[in-house]
Amino acid sequence: MIPDLDVRTITVQTGWAGATPQDIEKEILIEQERYLRNLPNLQRMVSYAEMGQANIELEFPFGVDVNDALIRVNNALSQVVSYPDNVDQPRLFSSSFSSNAFMYFALKPLPGNPLQLDMDMLRDFAEDYVRPRMESVAGVSEVGVGGATFRQIQIKVDAAKLAQRGITLSEIRDVIRERNRDASAGDIESGKNRYLIRVIGRFEQLDEIRNLEIKRLDDVTVYLRDVASVELDHFEKRSMSYFDGQRNLMLSVRRESGSNVIDIKTQMLPIIDDLNQNLLRQNGLEIVVSGDDVQYVQDSLKNVGINLALGALLATAVMFFFLRSGRATLVGVLGIPLCTLAAFVALNLTGRTINVISMAGVAFAIGMTVDNTIVVLDSIIQACRKGASRLEGTIEGVKRVWPAVLASTATTVMVFAPILFVQEEAGQLYSDIAIAISGAIIASMLVAVLVVPVAILHLTRNNELTVKSSNQWQQKGIRLVEWFVKSKSFARISAAAMAAGLLILAVVMMPAAEYLPEGEEPKAFSMMIAPPDYNLSQMQEIGDELRVYFNEFVKEDATTDSSNGMPPLNYYMMSVSVGRIWFLSAPKEPELIGDMMDAITEKFRSYDDMRAFSSRGSIISSNDGGSRAVAIDISGSNMVDLYRAAEGVYQQAEQTFDNPQINSNPGSLTLNQPLIEINPRWQRLDELGIGNRDFGYTVAALSDGAFVDEFILKDDKVDIFLFSGAGSEQSIEQLENAPIVTPNGDVLPLKALADLVETKNSNSLRRVDGERTVTVYIIPPRDVALETAVEMVRTDLLPALWQKGDIAQGIRVDVSGAADQLQATKASLTSKFLVAVAICYLLLVAIFKHWQFPVYILATVPLGMAGGLLGLILVNGLNSALSTIGLSAFHQPFDMITMLGFLILLGTVVNNPILIVEQTRQNVIDAGMQIKEAVIAAVTQRMKPILMSTSTTILGLAPLVLVPGEGTELYRGVGVIVLSGILASMFLTLTFLPALLVGTLKESKLFQNI
Repeated sequence: MIPDLDVRTITVQTGWAGATPQDIEKEILIEQERYLRNLPNLQRMVSYAEMGQANIELEFPFGVDVNDALIRVNNALSQVVSYPDNVDQPRLFSSSFSSNAFMYFALKPLPGNPLQLDMDMLRDFAEDYVRPRMESVAGVSEVGVGGATFRQIQIKVDAAKLAQRGITLSEIRDVIRERNRDASAGDIESGKNRYLIRVIGRFEQLDEIRNLEIKRLDDVTVYLRDVASVELDHFEKRSMSYFDGQRNLMLSVRRESGSNVIDIKTQMLPIIDDLNQNLLRQNGLEIVVSGDDVQYVQDSLKNVGINLALGALLATAVMFFFLRSGRATLVGVLGIPLCTLAAFVALNLTGRTINVISMAGVAFAIGMTVDNTIVVLDSIIQACRKGASRLEGTIEGVKRVWPAVLASTATTVMVFAPILFVQEEAGQLYSDIAIAISGAIIASMLVAVLVVPVAILHLTRNNELTVKSSNQWQQKGIRLVEWFVKSKSFARISAAAMAAGLLILAVVMMPAAEYLPEGEEPKAFSMMIAPPDYNLSQMQEIGDELRVYFNEFVKEDATTDSSNGMPPLNYYMMSVSVGRIWFLSAPKEPELIGDMMDAITEKFRSYDDMRAFSSRGSIISSNDGGSRAVAIDISGSNMVDLYRAAEGVYQQAEQTFDNPQINSNPGSLTLNQPLIEINPRWQRLDELGIGNRDFGYTVAALSDGAFVDEFILKDDKVDIFLFSGAGSEQSIEQLENAPIVTPNGDVLPLKALADLVETKNSNSLRRVDGERTVTVYIIPPRDVALETAVEMVRTDLLPALWQKGDIAQGIRVDVSGAADQLQATKASLTSKFLVAVAICYLLLVAIFKHWQFPVYILATVPLGMAGGLLGLILVNGLNSALSTIGLSAFHQPFDMITMLGFLILLGTVVNNPILIVEQTRQNVIDAGMQIKEAVIAAVTQRMKPILMSTSTTILGLAPLVLVPGEGTELYRGVGVIVLSGILASMFLTLTFLPALLVGTLKESKLFQNI
């Protein structure tokens, strides 16, 4: 899919059924943070508390040893002294930037649900029988199951019967726990046998629980069945999932680092077929693929492969146009398959995978691999035209250009080395391109000096190397050079004017930067966020309405909704949970993805007080707009001020930007979650002999259920919970009047023992580095670059809030997320570019054995890069013009991956200048020419290979840049920069460089003692 990225995030997940976010923060998060905050190399710790679950995300720097970090995290958690009853063991997960789920399956009833299955009861079935089979596929790291809940044994007590018999809930709990135990009693030898002894106490049947003796009153035995019902049911529903309107369980597949998603899908589908045939159908179920990224990846690889072949054919056609000989062309392109194979070998030796990015690197290399061959071939042809035999001409031709070939190869390869040390995601993603091109270029040098000479001697005829082609275009080029160097002073002025003009133009027109390309798929992840007081029933009502609405758009004859522009859908998946609806969808026509996202957002916002968010799916980043999101972290201790500031940021963002996508974490930015605080009357409880622990347990059982023990059901552990007669559907009025039995046998309502005070708070809590934090994510419109958006946030949005007083004293605001990553990557790329320039210069000094010649060569680098940047601006301008007249077009952002094209240019734009400078040096030293004469002669001698190599490289790259398709957005920007930069380099080599050489070279000093 994409290159594997460093695993740098470890998640700690701790479950506590029935616990509120406030209790989870106090009892779990703060305790775990106390020990986790001291972990070595920890960069950021984000904690999150929601109903029944605690999550802590630990972010480490690039290059961290994740196995060592996991051990340290586990050791830190082991220092937590204790947890409350019924808290699950913390679970650890590690993930990377590219660990999104890439396949989704729907486990659903057969059409018509012939067995009348209750989907809420199928979570354990899926966990026990379906998930393990799917996780057995090599390369699968995890299969997530969602949309249902686990089984639960529910003991629903009759409060009146308990009161009549004077039995407390704590007594029931204690009796069950005391009985539900096995005990080992060692072994006994008897005769010739040795017997193992066990005391069997655990319940094996529900009837054993029902018939459990609870208490004996006046010689009357009270059994549990006398005061309660015992049933196998499920935990309280908190989410439901649907596929194309039908209730289902959603299965999401994640891959291991280094695995191949295509291989995973190939192995997974037969297992799904086997599950359907041999397990699920007889149980009234089936699994279907509901969505996957694999088709997108396959289409992307197919596009790259086609573009690679097309580039090779175009390069071959260019060679034939210049050489006018089939045999000579065959010699010229002989290295293409060899160099392509070398690129794959280099990827394999460095442990890289075949993915969209690495294949693009191979395709980039196609046009470059013939450069060395062209130089050597042209040098041999020139030697043969001077009367040398094929053998003599071959030897002489290779000798004359060997230093230039070595210099161009060494600089091209060595400038890629710094990319391997860019630890940010940009460097990790595109180091595959550097490795592929380096492997191919090294092979091309070996092919040029070892294979090409032999091929010429055996595959060509004597007269083929001496055939002269038309040189009208060459004469025009020479006249252009002569005009630029007609005098030393004019040459200086020309060189200075060209350099200043190009650089100033590039600086003035430089676009704002983005972080990473999206790697966009034709699907979208949307979300409806409700106010915190919305319960599951209300969300389910909205979900039912949405299903009726969206079902019309997945029909075969569906048409676009004229009211809001909703296009026909290929499929949709929906998950309804407390306070949120999650929605995954794809249009039948991929080009309508934007219209679909706008229509979904509009539909969600049509409900009162609802917020909506939609982000296009991406294989390269998280599915929440991660690579384009400006994250505004708002931290403070006062929750009222904190949420007020966050709400102000949300509202101001809608005014600052034109139709932005805005999300927040936590999702709701209000403190309107209804909360009942039960304040015990401690003196009264002391008088009645009720302890705090028993009182808290009783209230939990009467409200949402309290944990009792575990029941072993066919090797599975099922939780036993104690409820009131109302089960999980208890009301506040019933809770107030619920009878509580005291140790003395008195029966009192809860409201006589405690005050129930209604208040409001947050439905979730989030902490960053130990401080309560709310983060607002702003994804600007497509026509606003991330760098521009960050500047707008800093200069417009935040000052406006401070001026209005929406950000109170004591509230700290930081801009992070992709904005931080953008700045860090820019700084890293800048430093690595300077290192690459230094490496390139030192290599050239070693090869030319002089410090000044490399200066002339490197002088073309910034101008070539300026040409690449202007080419990007021109391409976007042309596409903008095409889009205005209704034609298909694209906009290429100036992202960090596109900027890596400048590093590639550093190694490629020097190739042509190396030829001119090296030939000029030889003309002065060997032929004794004057500088001007030597420069013109050098251009004359090397113009043909320069034009040939430039043409083959450009046409080899052209399909990657110009042919649209899946995956092209990942590497198109690099292609535009490199193509434009090489084209600009050719022009500079024939104009700027001769003028610079003639205007500044001095024979007496420069060539002395060489």
